[in-house]
Amino acid sequence: MPIFSYHGEKMSIQQRKMLVTCALPYANGAIHLGHMLEHIQADIWVRFQRMRGHQVYFVCADDAHGTPIMLNADKLGITPEALIEKAKADHIADFAGFNISFDHYHSTHSVENKRFTTEIYQTLKANGFIKSRVISQLFDPEKLMFLPDRFVKGICPKCQAADQYGDNCEVCASTYSPMDLINPRSAISGATPIVKESEHFFFDLPNFETMLRAWIRSGSLQTEIANKMQEWLDNGLQQWDISRDAPYFGFEIPDAENKFFYVWLDAPIGYMASFKHLCDKQNICFDEFWVKNSDAELYHFIGKDIVYFHSLFWPAMLEGSGYRKPTNVFAHGYVTVDGQKMSKSRGTFIQASTYLKHLDPECLRYYYAAKLNDRIEDLDFNLDDFVLRVNSDIVNKLVNLASRTAGFITKRFNGLLASELEDSVLFAEIIAQSETIASYYENREFNKAIREIMALTDKANKYIDEKAPWIIAKQEGKESELQAVCSMGLELFRVLMSYLKPVMPDLAKRAESFLQTELRWDNLDTPLFNHTIAPFKSLFSRLEKKQIDAIIEETKAIFATNNEKTEKNMDKNNTEAAKKSVDSTACKTTIEPIAPEITIDEFAKLDLRVAKVLKCEAVAKSEKLLRFELDLGDHTRQVFSGIKAAYNQPEELEGRYVIMVANLAARKMSFGLSEGMILSAGTGGANLFLLSADSGVTAGMQVK
Repeated sequence: MPIFSYHGEKMSIQQRKMLVTCALPYANGAIHLGHMLEHIQADIWVRFQRMRGHQVYFVCADDAHGTPIMLNADKLGITPEALIEKAKADHIADFAGFNISFDHYHSTHSVENKRFTTEIYQTLKANGFIKSRVISQLFDPEKLMFLPDRFVKGICPKCQAADQYGDNCEVCASTYSPMDLINPRSAISGATPIVKESEHFFFDLPNFETMLRAWIRSGSLQTEIANKMQEWLDNGLQQWDISRDAPYFGFEIPDAENKFFYVWLDAPIGYMASFKHLCDKQNICFDEFWVKNSDAELYHFIGKDIVYFHSLFWPAMLEGSGYRKPTNVFAHGYVTVDGQKMSKSRGTFIQASTYLKHLDPECLRYYYAAKLNDRIEDLDFNLDDFVLRVNSDIVNKLVNLASRTAGFITKRFNGLLASELEDSVLFAEIIAQSETIASYYENREFNKAIREIMALTDKANKYIDEKAPWIIAKQEGKESELQAVCSMGLELFRVLMSYLKPVMPDLAKRAESFLQTELRWDNLDTPLFNHTIAPFKSLFSRLEKKQIDAIIEETKAIFATNNEKTEKNMDKNNTEAAKKSVDSTACKTTIEPIAPEITIDEFAKLDLRVAKVLKCEAVAKSEKLLRFELDLGDHTRQVFSGIKAAYNQPEELEGRYVIMVANLAARKMSFGLSEGMILSAGTGGANLFLLSADSGVTAGMQVK
């Protein structure tokens, strides 16, 4: 935290040394507006710290290793190296387009990262923190590769649902070993896998439990994250598999033939590697930032989906290899658009490059800032509110403050500002909020900073409204008053624009060119007496709804080909199902046999209830799951159901009544707690149909 000292009325701030990182984007896809939330949040914070005079280095890199990159490169007929180089160039261009002020952007596929990864692994091994044991895995005999759990599919051994992953069933939520699947197949080649044994290496995470329990309560994590880490610790830590078998795109493990480091081992080490590359170019002392007991500060900005790696594995790896741990890990939520998950079909899965073709990036920077806080909450990008807020705050309030006063100064006074403040009390009042606003920026409560800045902007505009310089200009002998009032308006604009500079750096540059001065935090209270400004030019353009519409339509077009293929496949499946429904022979072969007989008492154990769907959405990183929020009359529940293939517009299910097993034991899944089971009919995949009830039912009714 900053250390303040006072000398008379002036306040000085002791300079801090900081290294700031963002999570590494995966080099297998385009940057979208979800990514931009994190990078904009971090960039605003970094720019604020720089304005305060602190020494800040801001680095990032592409996460460039792993099976998906290897397979995608093979599919495209190029090398993994060519794929990740193209992705890196695209990512750098997108971040530059949004004014993300990285000091360096690197790649985990680098000589620096290989050196640090090898060094850290060998140190952990020498310290006894690396274990090895032989494990059994499914092996693709055609691709000649071991299959990660998510690359094996088959029939669930518990509920017999088809096309399930090798680690858990997305229909009944059961977990199991890939080798328990019925009729397993490789998701890569379609071949039937065989079982082979392989030696794997494990990081002994449980050895660091005591250290981690202390660290998560040291203030280095947000309260919500610390509480979640506490749950994982209380449930017991497991040794972490850090190796993968060839073929694999990554770094080979020393003295272990055909063994590679798992991507999540070398990914966070990429923070160190990117900074090291910068250090070598600019003669910065790397050790000052990474040795234990360093007086430098280290901050990671990440999404809530990867807190496990950054709050358990990463600090344990650093501790075990002799490096310092992060000062803080700042996690944020996801981006939704108009209250729903970003959607390709609706055109709201907006890529950064698509946005930049149509809109000023600072519109999004401002809107995100106006909604961001220090908590782990999802941020809703409401398209109508976006247009209204940017136009109201930036165009109608802030820029308008300058535009309706600058013309008088230029035409009547040759651009010369007055020699004193017309209202020193108002000026002092707006300057007095500088440390409050600074505190909001420091603590990542950007929404509060924006709210305060806009409240002050309202005061400044009220001053101009009351003074009415357009009326003064028509009165003889009022030249001095006109100059003083308009100069006062521009002084207030200067201060307010300085407050907003971390959020809108390009607008600040244009304002600096107009005002002919640098906007700094340390000269806020120094008016531009007898100072000459440049002629006023338009500083910011009004947002138009048609620009948003163009982005949505272009996004739809980008994904249209894939959507059409999906729809054609679904139409084909539906057609085939319809044919089977009128073919008695086909019906006999597709209808499941009747299960063994049960008694009425056994059936009575089931508590079936009518539930109303309050919300339904796809689950991120799941090809099959939908997440339901269900109303049961006197309470609500969350249920995950593996019917995504049958309902590709999940929001259309909202408002429907479904039937659920209400007394099924809740199951903890990687995506959250599933509190029951929704009933459907069909054979699985796209051939699933939700059961519903006649009109007149109410939520919570028991099915008998």
